[in-house]
Amino acid sequence: MDVVLKDLNPAIQLLMVMTLFSMLPFVFCCMTSFLRFTIVFSMLKTAMGTQSVPPAIALIGLALIMTLYTMSPVFQSMYEAGRIPYEKDGDIVLTLQKGSEPLKEFMLKQTRQEDLAFFVEKTRVTMPETPEDLTLWEVAPAYIISELKTAFEIGFIIFIPFIVLDLVVANILLALGMFMLSPTIVSLPFKLLIFIAVDGWSLIVKGLVESFN
Repeated sequence: MDVVLKDLNPAIQLLMVMTLFSMLPFVFCCMTSFLRFTIVFSMLKTAMGTQSVPPAIALIGLALIMTLYTMSPVFQSMYEAGRIPYEKDGDIVLTLQKGSEPLKEFMLKQTRQEDLAFFVEKTRVTMPETPEDLTLWEVAPAYIISELKTAFEIGFIIFIPFIVLDLVVANILLALGMFMLSPTIVSLPFKLLIFIAVDGWSLIVKGLVESFN
């Protein structure tokens, strides 16, 4: 396979590279830690009920920065792995193959075995002997599903204390006969107070960063 790719016309190799570059936004959003950060931050905002605060651009910016922070060792390894074959023969396709290996290793560490087994069984007659035999596109869908499940599990844990607070406030308003007041509006200041008191942003960001180690 490597020989075939190496013997490709340079113009075709360049076309393949340009096609892959058009997929970079998809790769960054779905094949890095960005996916988990954005989902958890969005669920936190929904749980707090703060409407448009913080703005979506701020959460995306925070998720972007934290993704670059957590993925920087992987990106560095990708650069080093791809630089060697490129400097040796200038083979762009082989460079992309070697450069994607660290990203595949990162995704494998975060992927559940049952999700990975499902997609491998659908594309192969015989199971691969080692993780190195897996392709990036076999690992990617399993990684995305695993990340979605993990992010929703974290989001569920975040939701619990806010829901409990809403229920407490609703019961108090009901007992006082204040039927016209919205429990969500009344509980919002208490949510913010508790969230600030426990340094919520720091706890969540630190927990997410450590979840990738």
